[in-house]
Amino acid sequence: MKKWLGRMPGKPPGPKRPAGLADLETRLGYRFSDPDFLVQALTHSSRANEAGCGTPDNERMEFLGDAVLGLAVGRMLYDSGEAVNEGDLSRMRAAMVSEPGLAAMARSVGLGPHIRLGRGEDQARGWEKDSILADCMEAVIAAVYLDTGFPAARKVITDLFVPLMTRAQKAPLAHDFKTRLQEHAQSGLKVTPSYKLISSAGPDHDKTFIMEVRLGKALTAVGEGKSKKAAQQKAAENALLLLSEKKAPAAKAANNPPQSRKVHQSP
Repeated sequence: MKKWLGRMPGKPPGPKRPAGLADLETRLGYRFSDPDFLVQALTHSSRANEAGCGTPDNERMEFLGDAVLGLAVGRMLYDSGEAVNEGDLSRMRAAMVSEPGLAAMARSVGLGPHIRLGRGEDQARGWEKDSILADCMEAVIAAVYLDTGFPAARKVITDLFVPLMTRAQKAPLAHDFKTRLQEHAQSGLKVTPSYKLISSAGPDHDKTFIMEVRLGKALTAVGEGKSKKAAQQKAAENALLLLSEKKAPAAKAANNPPQSRKVHQSP
């Protein structure tokens, strides 16, 4: 269990801190006890595939970082004391942890030049892509969490994300289809949307993902995008369209009840 919560006691020291990472740690406001966590967080799958020999990439760390980030940002918004409803809080959180928001955060700390990419992705200037920057930012958050635990990760997130929270409070995302779908599904259908990766195709530097969203047994929709997050948003958008199409006939029937023919009885 301890290996999931941070550095395992008694672990032999890792290799020397790679050149250049000290500057990144300064901008993050955190110095790693085990720099191997940071190195893995910066390793894209395209680089790991080329290196072979079981070189770990950052995809599993993205998954963990997403969960840590969601909890920390949720607590930030809760502690802010904003007198808003649950739906507004969800929209603000979505604005803060969206792909564009995370990519902007990655750029603000200069993450791009440190990302370890494969040759093809490097030639395609992958360090400038929102999808790669956002995923890497999540992985770095996970690296902090694995290094020393949640309190340290929460502090890094709080210090970095306060400006984003201020902007999100003023202008929540209008086109966050995932949040809109979740609000609709939970209030109207009493279910929570679940997302599943259906397929991915293409080279590492130009992948296309297809995601599926399910609303219990009521509805299934799919979406395509150049990142998993973008595909999820498209799937949610398509689900909302399907729900609106289902509503239309019902609303029309309610507004235009069937006319009954009057029968006049002869005296």
